[in-house]
Amino acid sequence: MSPWRRSVGELPAAQGSVAECKKAQASLTRVTACFQQLAMCVGGNTDCSRLREELEDTRLKAHHICTGLQGRLTALLTGAELGPEEREEAERLWVLFLSGLDLFLQDLHKTAALQALFPLSQPRDRRALLHTGAAGRTAEVAARAALVQAPWGQGEKEVEPPPDLGAHIAQLERMAQDLLQRVSVPIWSVEATQEAWAEGSLAELDPDDRVTSEELLTVEELSQGAERQAGCCRYPGCRLGWILCLVN
Repeated sequence: MSPWRRSVGELPAAQGSVAECKKAQASLTRVTACFQQLAMCVGGNTDCSRLREELEDTRLKAHHICTGLQGRLTALLTGAELGPEEREEAERLWVLFLSGLDLFLQDLHKTAALQALFPLSQPRDRRALLHTGAAGRTAEVAARAALVQAPWGQGEKEVEPPPDLGAHIAQLERMAQDLLQRVSVPIWSVEATQEAWAEGSLAELDPDDRVTSEELLTVEELSQGAERQAGCCRYPGCRLGWILCLVN
């Protein structure tokens, strides 16, 4: 097959890959934003075992999207036949991905430090939590993260099992270095194509990515029921928690 025919055949596939990476980057931005909001509650008066589970689930979802997006972006920018517009968009996504990784790493480091300072392995550990004045539940934030899906879905099997928090931090640091070494694109040469905060416009979100109030309410009700069943009364001998649950 001639190079011309091959390039013509590869161009639609490359365009589809760029569009897929664009959707994945938008999904990763929403998931990491939810993780940041959840991480801000660690060590405060709203911290609980439920929050720690929500943080873990959100972190693993971000890991799934990060791993797939890194492989696709690297393949596009190092081996694929791209037109000028597709290459420009892929380079812009590469810069956004690197910036998002840096912010996500900061939140992971903060979460690891706070979880070490404020463990919740024993009921008495709650005495050390800080009274920040925060109120409300984190179920809505966790629901938004749970409803975000990668463009390639959950069918892709990961080569390695999901890492714990410490291994995840080390893996993302290696991933950022690998992207910088394998992709020779000067960051300062990439220009923005959107106005500031354009990604946050609800009007531009895909209908499938929007979270309805009914979905949030359903998750909130399930969360409240689980917390009532798995509250502080699950610890044997926790008389204070038993009395508070009766009062509520």
